[in-house]
Amino acid sequence: MNQRQRFAILILGLFFLLSPFITQAGTVYQLDFSKQKNGSATDWFKENEFKLQTDADKVKTRFENGVLYLEVDKDINGLFTKSVRIEGATKVKIEWGVNRYPDGANWETGKLREAIGFIISFGTEKVSSGSMVVPDVPYFIGIFLGQQEKEGKAYTGNYFKKGGRYFCSPCGSKAGETVVTDFDLSETFKKQFGKTVVPFISGIGIEIDARDTDGKSQAVIKSITFYSP
Repeated sequence: MNQRQRFAILILGLFFLLSPFITQAGTVYQLDFSKQKNGSATDWFKENEFKLQTDADKVKTRFENGVLYLEVDKDINGLFTKSVRIEGATKVKIEWGVNRYPDGANWETGKLREAIGFIISFGTEKVSSGSMVVPDVPYFIGIFLGQQEKEGKAYTGNYFKKGGRYFCSPCGSKAGETVVTDFDLSETFKKQFGKTVVPFISGIGIEIDARDTDGKSQAVIKSITFYSP
């Protein structure tokens, strides 16, 4: 073995030794369900300080083979929220999918419903909800999976038109298909809200909204990773 071959082997060995650290270097915050035991996810949500809002207690949740399942069979809205302080993350990557879409959900026609959505709140400044009866909340971006919506289009809800934006990403995924959403939070925040500085991430939420549909949906989440490349 000549000197060049020895050097190549040394470099290759160092790469494999350091690769776990290289891969994870950009990860700022992660929810990875791959090691969760099979069974109900209720205790996990409580142990990880998620608040169950609206009809979240009626959502059927479980872990199965390292995947979080969220299912509803009625036209309800369930929201699981958690206060966090995530600094330095510019993007989010979500590995998830929908096994059954709620029939009738379509943001293009004004039926603002989804089988699964992930909400990211920014900072602590409260922005008007546009209603006297709906509390003001910080700026937020919601990402959801849908079949009828348009990729890259910024949707607004019935409330929070100043401080909230929703994006379908990716759009058109088939039922039963696992997809990866890789979303640029920093650039989207600046563009949508006209800001030059992006506040820290102050909250996250998982939402299932099957109201005004056939009321049945099932979605899965494998992992959620906030990172900065």
